[in-house]
Amino acid sequence: MMTEKARKVADRLMRYVQVDTQSDPYSETFPSTEKQKNLSLLLVDELQSIGVTDAYMDEWGYVFGTVPSNTDKKIETICFCSHVDTAPDCSGANVKPILHQDYQGQDITLPDDTTQVITTNQHSYLAERIGDDIITASGSTLLGADDKAGVAIIMQLAEELIQNSSVKHGDIRILFTPDEEVGRGVDKLDMTKLNADVGYTLDGGTRGSLEGDTFSANAMTVTFHGISAHPGYAKGKMVNAVKVLSHFLETLPPTGLSPETTSRAEGFVHPYNLKGQLEVASVDFLIRDFTTANLEKHQQVLIDLAEKTLAHYPGARYEVAVKEQYRNMREMLNQFPHIEDNAVEAMKRAGVEPKQDLVRGGTDGSRLSFMGLPCPNIFTGEMAIHSKHEYVSVQDMEAAIDTCMELVQVYEEKG
Repeated sequence: MMTEKARKVADRLMRYVQVDTQSDPYSETFPSTEKQKNLSLLLVDELQSIGVTDAYMDEWGYVFGTVPSNTDKKIETICFCSHVDTAPDCSGANVKPILHQDYQGQDITLPDDTTQVITTNQHSYLAERIGDDIITASGSTLLGADDKAGVAIIMQLAEELIQNSSVKHGDIRILFTPDEEVGRGVDKLDMTKLNADVGYTLDGGTRGSLEGDTFSANAMTVTFHGISAHPGYAKGKMVNAVKVLSHFLETLPPTGLSPETTSRAEGFVHPYNLKGQLEVASVDFLIRDFTTANLEKHQQVLIDLAEKTLAHYPGARYEVAVKEQYRNMREMLNQFPHIEDNAVEAMKRAGVEPKQDLVRGGTDGSRLSFMGLPCPNIFTGEMAIHSKHEYVSVQDMEAAIDTCMELVQVYEEKG
């Protein structure tokens, strides 16, 4: 039987996921898609209706709001942050959320595409959620719990803090960002507007997970230049850049340096986008590692392979371009150990077993930590993200709300 809190947070999530907020990595605007603001404006209205009177959205689509302090103590201002956009990897249009009450471990066949079946064999964490209420999409889209579960949790937290004055806390700042999924979530964020001392993103997975380590990340493009010639008279003249690029990709290490063959703290290089014509062909890579210094080593592997490729194609040449994306927030969090210590204590008070974990990706917290807001990541229950199998446990979301309620009190007590 759902508690009132669980029902409310589930209702919020199921409403929010029906708003299409997919971001676009190839857009040159900010936010990358205007439709993200549709949800942001809805959130502003809801925040104001529950008593967050200063809630507003700025020109860039960031939503700000404050739950004012109800204590006389001088304590750190906490920011709770989630992102409104969904990943470009899978459609987020016309999402139809389905609530599977009192889940008992059965296969979940999604009705809009019955080839999409969520099983405990494929999704082992689901087997731990027997008896929970599970929300999925319908089979033709992702769900969008990444990160609308986080949004729903923060919204419910704000409502409960405002309604329950016996819970003592300092100023609580709310931040909802666009474009996290395309790595630009805080590109336009004004930290003076945010005005917080410590932060927590609500964008994690399994119950109890507390993530203070993310990848360090670069983007790298390798471009090959060939020699153009009429194909009817090309003998001894043409160097086909598409073939050069294909040869280069074929030489990538098949194991140990790719996303599909690495786990935990192992880094990788990931080709994800190709462009090719006779004269010029290029490939975009994600370069990832938990140790920042290893990024250059991974990049050098690609440079060495490009050099070897040219030996097979006289006349061809290559160039590389590297762009810094984000860095492992551990480098900053180690300077402020109380931030994670307080979260661990809050979880224990909420009856949640803390689990220190790694993010094999990045969060807004990665960038925020280097912008002056040290910011680890707290669980929401979002699982199988960026896919049609995405699901979330309502009780995981409820546990996250309870954790955050305890967390604000930990800060107040220690203030």
